[in-house]
Amino acid sequence: MEQSIEQTTNYGYKQELKRALSLGDLFIYGLIFMVPVAPFGLYGSIVTTAHGMISLAYVVGMFGMVFTAYSYSQMSSAIPIAGSVYSYAQHGINDYVGFIAGWLILLDYILVPAFLYIGSAVAMQAILPSVPIFVWLVLFIAINTFINVRGIEMTAKTNKIILIFQIAVLAIFTVVGLIAIVQHVNGAQFTIQPFYDPDHFSIHTVMGSVSIAVLSFLGFDAISTLSEESQGGKKAVGKATIGSLLVVGILFVIQTWVAALIFPDFTAIKNPDTIFYEIASMIGGTWLKVLTIMTTVISWGIAAALVSQAAISRILYSMARDKKLPHFLVKIHPKYKTPYVSTFLVALISLIVTTIFSEQLGKLASVVNFGALSSFIIIHLAVINYFLFKKKSKQYFQHLVMPLIGMLVIGFVWWELDPLAKEMGFIWIAIGIIYLIFLKVFRKDTTISREL
Repeated sequence: MEQSIEQTTNYGYKQELKRALSLGDLFIYGLIFMVPVAPFGLYGSIVTTAHGMISLAYVVGMFGMVFTAYSYSQMSSAIPIAGSVYSYAQHGINDYVGFIAGWLILLDYILVPAFLYIGSAVAMQAILPSVPIFVWLVLFIAINTFINVRGIEMTAKTNKIILIFQIAVLAIFTVVGLIAIVQHVNGAQFTIQPFYDPDHFSIHTVMGSVSIAVLSFLGFDAISTLSEESQGGKKAVGKATIGSLLVVGILFVIQTWVAALIFPDFTAIKNPDTIFYEIASMIGGTWLKVLTIMTTVISWGIAAALVSQAAISRILYSMARDKKLPHFLVKIHPKYKTPYVSTFLVALISLIVTTIFSEQLGKLASVVNFGALSSFIIIHLAVINYFLFKKKSKQYFQHLVMPLIGMLVIGFVWWELDPLAKEMGFIWIAIGIIYLIFLKVFRKDTTISREL
């Protein structure tokens, strides 16, 4: 514990957040954020874009994310403070790039809770159509804000319960699905077509679908926002980041492979938003359909939104203590030791964004991906600059080859993003640059305190 506190103070910061998270807690946090059953809600959009090769999309997505996770692992060990890519780019490159990285990840993390709330509310309306979506949105936001303000320990305990529930439902779907394939329900048979279909394969098709599938992986990077609440040493964040990514990636591939075998004709999908639940009904009946819908609601609206709210509140806290954002965001709850003002602000923003984008979930997802993928490119650059140029590392494979491969893969996926996402993303960057210029002109004390 003393060593962990020293790691924080070495960078000129006080240890204000409570160190209460073990390596296991961090691992579970990553799994919860990525949502092991994420394909339940995204399946239709990805399988149609991938022309049936949805499992290949997730394999390629996981391949690209592994290199990015490795870069996060390297930086979290070298710079064990909260702030994620903001802090890593700040110390690894310079203050200006750090701000832009933080600004980009803000676009990702601020919008992710809203995306999750809308997806859950839409799913609930399929069961209870008489209840307005707005009611569900307010309920989910209120529950998560209460839990996050109460403390990271309560968040961690809630995570464990919901993760067990997700894994149980996923196991049920997989077993029932495999039995249905053996029985040739809907003409199902075992094949590698979800991984490779020569009649529809093309790089453009695969990468286009990967640009959507990566949304399922967003969250492994959020583990790094809890560096100052980890009690497992500076390598714990890196281990949890890579481990959770690999585990959830395998789960994504298995469930999408089973679903694609049961419903192989992607051209026959009428409603992409509900096709996964229709597949569940096809193999298990109404009970399995309702169970998968409720799992999506709980996993997205409570579990994933809960940890995403925790992550963004820590980034706001980190940027505010460096005087890049209003100072009131650094306020820590006297009893629970959480950045409660930042948490309340995220709740307010989520309420506003969900109101605006309640019927535009696809557009919201694209913008989220722009912020995430852009910040991932920066984290690779930070590894190269920090280790090779600042620390004079001779480990070229770890600190040059690996991040370069990751940057190329992420760059390819970024290129395939929806044009609207790029347009809105660049507007967001422009706003950030204008704000940064304002800070430098009118605020002279915004430079980060210490570099190691």
